[in-house]
Amino acid sequence: MVVVCVNQEEYNMIIKAKCKKCRRFGQKLFLKGERCFSQKCAMVKRPYPPGVHGKSFKKRSSEYGLQLIEKQKVRNTYGVSEKQFKKYFKEIKIQKGNKEELFAQNIESRLDNVIFRLGLACSRSLARQIVSHGHILVNGRKVDIPSYKVKKNDVIKIKEKSKNITIFKDLKTLLKKYELPVWLSLDKEKLEAKIIGKPSLEEMGKVGELSMIIEYYSR
Repeated sequence: MVVVCVNQEEYNMIIKAKCKKCRRFGQKLFLKGERCFSQKCAMVKRPYPPGVHGKSFKKRSSEYGLQLIEKQKVRNTYGVSEKQFKKYFKEIKIQKGNKEELFAQNIESRLDNVIFRLGLACSRSLARQIVSHGHILVNGRKVDIPSYKVKKNDVIKIKEKSKNITIFKDLKTLLKKYELPVWLSLDKEKLEAKIIGKPSLEEMGKVGELSMIIEYYSR
């Protein structure tokens, strides 16, 4: 069972905290799933930074400041800790190839992100809960580590016993019109997915400028 919060007041506080991140960066980070597509979205109601000086706030113009903003924007979008985010950079630093593409592949291949990309969760935060609560099998084995890195030909599915819980109740109906990234395949009846390729930089979407993040860590 996935526990979100204990009462309405705490639930509202969680929403406000996540919405403040979007307002701070001046961009929707889609941290609250369906709410982000509705008129309740904070970026629709208050499209300026939080705080008493929000409307008159001026963004930092220094190169370092802009790089820091981009780094925080992407890190918060994917819900990755600073330690883990820096680890991804260290991994690609010694690899050959386009650093931005390699960075995108690293972060997109996280199991929690894959669950989100498959449409099995409406947000990455919910996807992390689904994984950490042991509802997901990878190649027939339970994996409860959100940062687990999937690879080509891995088979991902929801545990049979978990399919009846509330968060998966209307999943098959919601998935009917859902379009998958080209590197993923999904049997929408069996709720069984397979990694058929590698994520590309283009498929990552306009989350942030990875070149600026790489420059930030290269200092």
